[in-house]
Amino acid sequence: MAQSTIFSTPLSPPKTLHRFLPTSVRPPRMAARNHLGISATLSDNLRLDGALSANLSRRDDVIFAARGSLSNCLSETHLHQTVPGLRSIARGKVRDIYDWGDYLVLITTDRQSAFDRVLASIPFKGQVLNETSLWWFNKTEHITSNAVVSSPDKNVTIAKKCSVFPVEFVVRGFVTGITETSLWTVYNKGVRQYCGNVLPDGLVKNQKLATNIITPTTKAADHDVPVTPNEIIERGLMTRDEYDEASSKALSLFEYGQHVASENGLILVDTKYEFGKASDGTILLIDEVHTPDSSRYWIANSYDERFRKCLEPENVDKEFLRLWFKDHCNPYEDEVLPEAPRDLVCELAWRYIFLFETITNSKFELPETEELIHDRISRNVTKALSCL
Repeated sequence: MAQSTIFSTPLSPPKTLHRFLPTSVRPPRMAARNHLGISATLSDNLRLDGALSANLSRRDDVIFAARGSLSNCLSETHLHQTVPGLRSIARGKVRDIYDWGDYLVLITTDRQSAFDRVLASIPFKGQVLNETSLWWFNKTEHITSNAVVSSPDKNVTIAKKCSVFPVEFVVRGFVTGITETSLWTVYNKGVRQYCGNVLPDGLVKNQKLATNIITPTTKAADHDVPVTPNEIIERGLMTRDEYDEASSKALSLFEYGQHVASENGLILVDTKYEFGKASDGTILLIDEVHTPDSSRYWIANSYDERFRKCLEPENVDKEFLRLWFKDHCNPYEDEVLPEAPRDLVCELAWRYIFLFETITNSKFELPETEELIHDRISRNVTKALSCL
């Protein structure tokens, strides 16, 4: 799951950004993938089946724009140098965090993380994640309050400063995954009691659980560490009342997310939530909600058949990029990782946008401006902070 970004190194200036290529030119279909060294399993998982191929024209437009923007990604920010009075306090794997008194300014970059490290930069990703989260924050206010104050830019959220619980609430509806802390990985090793949950024998990969479960994690040496609810309380990370309230909200959020996803032909497989405590004691939802970075999504109408055939589900998240790195290196131990293939990077940009458009029933606005994205963010943040 994604690294916590609230409150958690000096930043260098961003790379020069160039003008986007015109999107009116029809791009060719994606090139054959055999030159990428993609395994048969991964190649099968990238086939354009069902919903993912429903609008090839839109997909081609997005991938063409992504190819023209590979050098335009927002890989880093330095707003402490461009916005007077703004102080840099953290650079997470995806978000850069700045301090403004009672508020935090969160910049969602295009950095792509997995295996507790940055793998690549994905065109438009920061905008997709920020806008997806904002949509879900708005839709889930009936379940829990959140820390959002405003969003003055496509890549920016201004949030209330709060005391963050050092616990990620990972909610799972299926036994799946390939990372060290994923449910399938630990289950396949024979673990039957995990994070306070008792798991039955006989489960297979990608099978639906009888009920949604929470497998909380905490941070140590910059990686996720599974923990039980009792350990959380014993270590003083949260009180019993705080944990009970946050876990109840997490399960309700996940159930609602599954309902919305199902209405739009998707399966919300698992996700993570983070919470903080405001000065008045209110527990707030923070960070991000149901994004393809923090969540796993599958295409609903092909799941049953692919499960019966022991095929990986059609996914709308970063799992296929994880699989590529898993096939080509040891992403946990290798000091230097191979460069992510451009076709996979552009495919991931499309899938993130596909998810946004499918969930929100709205069209993602591809940026088409000559203004440097960092200049745009600096201008918009400066204006917003002057009004606080």
